[in-house]
Amino acid sequence: MSYYYQENSGGFLSRIPTATKNLILVNVLVFVATIINENYMIGTFGLFYPTSPYFRWWQVVTHMFMHGGFWHILFNMYTLFIFGVVVERIIGTKKFLLFYFVCGFGAAALQMGTQYIEMQAFLNSASEAALKGIAVLKSTPTVGASGAIYGVLIGYAMLFPQSKMTLIFPPVTLSAKWMVIIFAAIELFTGVAGFADGVAHFAHLGGMLIGWLMIKWWRKRGVLFERDSL
Repeated sequence: MSYYYQENSGGFLSRIPTATKNLILVNVLVFVATIINENYMIGTFGLFYPTSPYFRWWQVVTHMFMHGGFWHILFNMYTLFIFGVVVERIIGTKKFLLFYFVCGFGAAALQMGTQYIEMQAFLNSASEAALKGIAVLKSTPTVGASGAIYGVLIGYAMLFPQSKMTLIFPPVTLSAKWMVIIFAAIELFTGVAGFADGVAHFAHLGGMLIGWLMIKWWRKRGVLFERDSL
C-alpha cells in the first residue's frame, strides 16, 4: 500500500504520461504566446505553402503547436488527453512521440500535396480568379495539432476497436472502429466537396493514414507493445 501511495503522491498531473502531458503543456504555452502576439506567431510558426514568401523550414514542425482560437485548442487538447494517455501507456513514451510527430508530418505532407494540385490548377488558368486564388493559397497558413491527433485517434481505434465512443452531438454511441471510419469518410467527403472552408480536411486524413500504416507496421514486426520510458 505504501508503494502505491508514493507512486501517485504527485496528484492528477503525475498520472498523465510524460509525452502527452508535455505536448499539452507546450501547446497551451504557444497558444498563450499567440494571444499576446498573434500576427508574429502565426506568420512565423504557421505552415505556409513552400513557394510562399512566408514559408520557413521549421514551420513543418511548429505548425503542430499553433491554434487558431480557443475552441480549436480546447477540442484538440481534450482529444489528445483522452486518447493520448491510453495510447502512450500501451506503446510507450518514445514510440508515442515518434508516432505523434510522424502522423503530424504525414498530415502536413498530404495537405501540401492537395495544395500543390490546387496551385497547378490555378497556374493553368489565366483568369483573374485564379490569380486571386494563388495569392490566397500562398498567404494562408495551416495551423493545429489536428493531423497528429487524428493519428492518435486511429491508433486508439486500432488498439481498442470494440471500445465504445459517444458523440456529444448527435448523441450516438458506436465502437471506436466504426467511429473513426465515419470520421474518415466525413473528412474525405467534405475535403473533396470543399465544405467547411478553412478546415484542413486532408491534413486530418494524412494523419489518420500515417497512423494506420505505423500501427500496422509495428504489429507486423511484433514491436507494437514494446515498453520504454523517456
